[in-house]
Amino acid sequence: MASNNSQRGSRRLGRRFYRRGSVDLAHALLGRTLVRVLDDGTRLAGRIVEAEAYVGEHDKAAHSYGRRRTDRNASMYLDAGHAYVYFTYGMHHCMNIVADVADEPTACLIRALEPTEGVEVMTAHRASKIAADRLRVTDLCSGPAKLTQALAIDRAFDGVDLTTHERLFVEGGASARAGEIVAGPRIGVGYAAEWADEPLRFYVRDNPHVSRPR
Repeated sequence: MASNNSQRGSRRLGRRFYRRGSVDLAHALLGRTLVRVLDDGTRLAGRIVEAEAYVGEHDKAAHSYGRRRTDRNASMYLDAGHAYVYFTYGMHHCMNIVADVADEPTACLIRALEPTEGVEVMTAHRASKIAADRLRVTDLCSGPAKLTQALAIDRAFDGVDLTTHERLFVEGGASARAGEIVAGPRIGVGYAAEWADEPLRFYVRDNPHVSRPR
């Protein structure tokens, strides 16, 4: 098992991939595979089919707006390729991937995955919210809080380096083609004034695992 994981892990994306603006990174992440390896070696994985870009200190929807820096969002200021995981509404975790370079607090929120490995385990993780016999595959990772629950990602992963971490990383593969990508406003940022309508949410057209098609 460990050997197999090591071989697969060699396909992980490196620092150079992440060192780009958050809009470019959101596009580039579509089609790549987010991997979570459990303590027993079980791989949980899904193809990224939806992501939102947060473009930093001028973006009124970003946690780093105005260069705000707190214990909660400190990971946004790390180098590209680190995870920024936060807890929200007292019940949900959301996972972001940091873009650009250190001290440029931009990131991409991973909004939805198409499950590819470990579906039974993901179902068991999600069954605490919905009875397992009612869960469809499209219920597992079709939203930022759903996917972190399905993959058992919490604040313990905040700040980890996805280019080197053994339990959380992104693997390469075929990216989504430009013609497959739909852009639209981000979800749940109505407070962000003119930034609420910026087309910074990107998803794979007609994919049933997207959180909220438009």
